[in-house]
Amino acid sequence: MTTKQNTTHYDAIIVGARCAGAATALLLARQGAKVLVVDHDQPGTDTMSTHALMRGAVFQLKKWGLLDTIIKAGTPAIRRTSFLYEDQVFDVDIKAEHGVDALYAPRRSLLDATIANAAIRAGAEFRYGTGCSGLVFDDDRRVRGVTLRAASRANEFVGADLVIGADGRRSAIARHVGAGINRQAHNSIACVYSYMSGLPNRGYRWHFAPGAAGGIIPTNDGLACVFVAVAPAVLARSRATGSAAQETLIQRHLPVLAQEIAGAVPVERPVTFPGALGYFRQSVGPGWALVGDAGYFRDPLTAHGITDALRDAELLAGAIMRGRLGEYPVLRDTMSSDFFGITDQIASLEWSMEAIQGHHRRLNKAMKANQDGIAELGASLQLAA
Repeated sequence: MTTKQNTTHYDAIIVGARCAGAATALLLARQGAKVLVVDHDQPGTDTMSTHALMRGAVFQLKKWGLLDTIIKAGTPAIRRTSFLYEDQVFDVDIKAEHGVDALYAPRRSLLDATIANAAIRAGAEFRYGTGCSGLVFDDDRRVRGVTLRAASRANEFVGADLVIGADGRRSAIARHVGAGINRQAHNSIACVYSYMSGLPNRGYRWHFAPGAAGGIIPTNDGLACVFVAVAPAVLARSRATGSAAQETLIQRHLPVLAQEIAGAVPVERPVTFPGALGYFRQSVGPGWALVGDAGYFRDPLTAHGITDALRDAELLAGAIMRGRLGEYPVLRDTMSSDFFGITDQIASLEWSMEAIQGHHRRLNKAMKANQDGIAELGASLQLAA
């Protein structure tokens, strides 16, 4: 197939239109940058995750003028977080801090679309159903653009000053530039997620028992995301699949969670995460950068991935606008390092009930430091809607 030259040149091309890519596009476009975002999926597609936004992410959505849209779409307010260590319960009420008095867990079809639509209003161009088949380098190995492919068009070269990979753990952009892993975790959980109806909004419910964890997270449409996490080897030994596998694992390893969801009705087929080790990747180079899971991935058990993605979008956009791209991974890694290490210990699932409570106290301290850091971001960017 022939490749045609596109004479349009962009300040940034972002590959991946979910929350990290869309947020980066939004912030750059609001600063007047000419931005193109491409994604092989169609708009409005959903993806399973814990959905849980922590205070830092809620603060950013409010600052960007997007939180009201999330709330008006029927996303329930979370006003309590509960930690259940077997049958011992610790309730933590959400207090007002940084202008945030509730947490939210929107479905990704809502969250990602809300951010993308705001980016479009700010002037960013989005092309869905369009993939990146390769990068174009100059003689000095600097990235100068991308080759795009779409079912209805010939391959197309589009030039840009910067190409940003926001295309997830299996990032094609990371592969094309040869981005290496600078630090890798030692542990990973395997997880089964499902949506269930018939559960009251009691806030975030995080369950822990020897060798297992799980939770209930209220989301849109009167549903809750219910998950169970075990060691990958434990999941691999399970002979059941889908709903049967989730039910068996919860009954066997998290009996208190089983009691809480008794009578709930699964409404979609569960999604299984078989496990993947967390990492920090090299995330900047000549003419390219990585954001979101493409550059930094932490085990999902501590439910901070979306919050990290929005934070890193702002870190990257700020570094680009200051003309100091190299500052971005330094700031990201500094803000993430302690959190990453604690998460790795929690993901081992090799702790007593006393030890996991100690891990959570350390995690809370690291989370508050992140929230304070996020609240200080944006001084060099005009972020109002």
